[in-house]
Amino acid sequence: MEGFIFILNFLGTLAFAASGAMIGLKKNMDIFGVCILGLTTATGGGVIRDLILGLTPPMAFQDPTSAMVSLVTSAVFFSRQVRQVLTHNQRRYDRLLFWMDTLGLGAFTVIGVELAFSQAARPTFFLLVFVGTLTGVGGGVLRDLLAQEVPYIFVKHVYACASLAGALVCAGMWNHVDRVDTMLVGMGTVVLIRFLAARYHWNLPKAKL
Repeated sequence: MEGFIFILNFLGTLAFAASGAMIGLKKNMDIFGVCILGLTTATGGGVIRDLILGLTPPMAFQDPTSAMVSLVTSAVFFSRQVRQVLTHNQRRYDRLLFWMDTLGLGAFTVIGVELAFSQAARPTFFLLVFVGTLTGVGGGVLRDLLAQEVPYIFVKHVYACASLAGALVCAGMWNHVDRVDTMLVGMGTVVLIRFLAARYHWNLPKAKL
């Protein structure tokens, strides 16, 4: 189980760091800005999660692995070769950003559920779902705020709703199915909803004046 969690966390960190770095490139930030945006996206949700669960200092400050993965990934995306590949093809950029965001969202949502269950004194269903969703979307919200964008979760492809659905599925199955299978199904739910939302242009109703 620990090995699976490590792999899932590594995948989520890599994916979210990449999405943060890509937003930094779009905003024409320097290498420091790109790296900070990647780091914030990859670790921000986990820091908020740990504070809610009373895990201080947050895990991101106890083990530098996630931070190092985030910074290296961001630096790679800032390299001239990668920048040229991404910035000269908007469709490729949009597609890669979508999948990095989706994989990170799915991975961190189910990791949030798992950690809430293992660390909370009374892991209620509501707590599992709330912490899972917050872990999934928290880093992206911080990224968008730093980049002076309207947070992605409010405007595109039922982003937060996909995380919420994955957390609900994961928390609902937690005591009835093998933990690894539960997390895979929860993550798969997030990815599937995100894919269908993008494919069929699903969005929640928006306020119109």
